Amino acid sequence: MTSEIHKYGTGDGWHGVIEEGGEFPPEKDRYHLYIGLFCPFAHRANLVRHIKQLTDIISLSVVKPYPKGKDGWPGWQFPATDDEYPNATVDHLFGSKYLHEVYFKDDKDYKGRYSVPLLWDKKAGRIVNNESAELLRWLPTAFNSILPPEIAKIDLYPSSLRSEIDALTPGLQSDINSGVYKAGFATTQEGYEKGVVPLFAALNKLEALLHKNGGPYVLGSTFTELDIRVYATIIRFDTVYVQHFKTNLGTIRHDYPVLNNWLKNLYWNVKGFKESTDFKHIKENYTKSHFDINPLAITPLGPYPEVEEGYEENWSTLKAGRVKHPLVLDTESKL
Repeated sequence: MTSEIHKYGTGDGWHGVIEEGGEFPPEKDRYHLYIGLFCPFAHRANLVRHIKQLTDIISLSVVKPYPKGKDGWPGWQFPATDDEYPNATVDHLFGSKYLHEVYFKDDKDYKGRYSVPLLWDKKAGRIVNNESAELLRWLPTAFNSILPPEIAKIDLYPSSLRSEIDALTPGLQSDINSGVYKAGFATTQEGYEKGVVPLFAALNKLEALLHKNGGPYVLGSTFTELDIRVYATIIRFDTVYVQHFKTNLGTIRHDYPVLNNWLKNLYWNVKGFKESTDFKHIKENYTKSHFDINPLAITPLGPYPEVEEGYEENWSTLKAGRVKHPLVLDTESKL
């Protein structure tokens, strides 16, 4: 790698930023995003791409949801043709068979994970960033200088709410975004309970927060990056995590009416959410990639519908739900 690439590529990935006057300036059709429609962390970046109307500015390639290979090798694959698997695409830049080939084009000695999302600079021929939390934070403002004013003004990290966003984010990440994986990938009963109990304690707290703030978004009337962060997990909860990861102390649609109403609004009424959500990719990735969890790779047909209709605009009529398992309630009291 050159010294410039070393500046952004580190042992734990790439951390470049698109910004005016920087190494990666905002330009139309300069950047290319690699994602998997199954991945909640890649979903965040793709949601920003839709919400900030960057679909004509940042091009896209989509890996297939399976197979991934043993122990992550050879990793995510691209279809041979765009019609091999619905909504998966070839590697539009290089025609790669595997995502790891793209990583090696920047750093032939790379030893990290071949994950999505991955943002590539076509002009410089190198990776910009592959860290979803960082992309979620700066991508919403990166192209404001070349966007129409009405789109540029959409601010997902408004100064008036930053302290609240910053206070909520670590718990959401640890107990909900990562909590489903802590429960789902546990290999012991103790490990599973250590993951699933805080998960539902955090969902109880989130339900109460949504109810208190009165909708239609996590922090009330203002749409923020928290809605994207939470959506990427909650949209997968009933359809995958409940059965596949054994997070079955409750479901969103049955036990959390306020959170379910929030979900219905985003999916059915806010442009970009339904368009970026692909349940075939989501369900088949989990059920056909984790052979230690689901060795027969059978994908359940349900639940149906994936997202219920009937959004209630009057949030004052909603009553907050709660999972009342004793372990959950005890943990909730300590959060």
